Amino acid sequence: MKNISFIILILIGSVINSFAQGNLTIPDQSQKAGVSQRIGLTDIEIHYSSPLVRARSIWGDVVPFGEVWRAGANENTTISFSTDVIVGNIQVPAGKYGLHMIPRKDKWTIILSKNASSWGSFFYNKEEDMVRFEVEPLTRDFQEWLSYRFTDPKPGAVNVTMNWEKIAISFPVSIKIQQTVVASMRNELRGVAGFTWQGPWQAADYCMTHNIYPEEAMQWIDQSLAVQENFHNLETKSLMLAKAGKQSESAEMHTKALAVANETQLNTHGYKMLGNGDLNGAVEIFKLNIKRNPNSWNVYDSYAEGLLMKGDKKGAISNYQIALSKAPEAQKNRITTLINNIKSDIK
Repeated sequence: MKNISFIILILIGSVINSFAQGNLTIPDQSQKAGVSQRIGLTDIEIHYSSPLVRARSIWGDVVPFGEVWRAGANENTTISFSTDVIVGNIQVPAGKYGLHMIPRKDKWTIILSKNASSWGSFFYNKEEDMVRFEVEPLTRDFQEWLSYRFTDPKPGAVNVTMNWEKIAISFPVSIKIQQTVVASMRNELRGVAGFTWQGPWQAADYCMTHNIYPEEAMQWIDQSLAVQENFHNLETKSLMLAKAGKQSESAEMHTKALAVANETQLNTHGYKMLGNGDLNGAVEIFKLNIKRNPNSWNVYDSYAEGLLMKGDKKGAISNYQIALSKAPEAQKNRITTLINNIKSDIK
């Protein structure tokens, strides 16, 4: 009898398994959807199923007030972060989370659960909460389908917004962007980038620009220089030394940088100085570029622009005329117009 019962159980299991394997794929009533956004170097992804209103009373009926709701349809709505983030003023580690909500008339509770694999909210367990905070619902124009989108993007933050029927729910996600970027750089510099001059230079330049991690930045710029000295890393170290109050060492490094700079690098550096309001310094750089590259039309064009900004209109005309004589056909009309405009101003 035991053998017969065992055989029957096997047969029943086989039949059930065959039915399961024989199920056909048909469209879900609530379509699957997803959205993603990158802030800084952090990727945020939301995956959900989108139910329709279908002339039903949603809030308080289809979605009861005061009960945990899957914030979508079918299996868990999930939200994932590729780096650590801040959600509802709470630090959240990188990872994938189940997104649930508790609707109420005046305030909604947003929940990020460490369990991201359950079917909807049927097996929700409060002990698995990673984050729980409240937001106020917003009234919006009617929308038939439930959707998620990212709104009000900023360099280090974005809002996650859900719209359905006439309700919108929104909550902020932010990152410590500079710390996140530097953490990524540290990791990348352990790979191939760490053997190049470019990788450590970019890391040092980023830190210098944002006034963060000065000691680590100095180590990186020295690492870059050890691989290859060039205008980029020499000039970056010059600026770093100046910020550290080491003016004589900075000047020495700046001289070395200019000594190896090509035409484009000198021209770009001159315009950078113009942008920083150092007209005299920029004009001297443009003059140096003429000395090194006398056959280039562009060096005279830039020098003329610098002189014009200083108010030396005659000097500007003279150098624009030299630029015009050397310039390609595509530049001649622009330079001619500039010369004529300056002459008109002199009259």
